[in-house]
Amino acid sequence: MKPGIRQNLIDAGCSADFIEQYATLPDDEQLPYLRRHRRHLLDAIHDKQLQLDRLDYLLYVLQKRGDEDK
Repeated sequence: MKPGIRQNLIDAGCSADFIEQYATLPDDEQLPYLRRHRRHLLDAIHDKQLQLDRLDYLLYVLQKRGDEDK
């Protein structure tokens, strides 16, 4: 593995298992492996954003209902 790549993967939050797997891949498979992982992370962000949006909506509805009761 080229110098700095391991540290960059650690800094990006990659697990030791992920880094070990990455290191064992042939050079031509490393970039697609990283792209798949990036897509996975982005999907997780979108899922969390959807959860946050739903919670915000619930808070809005409950707050509006509370305001109407006054």
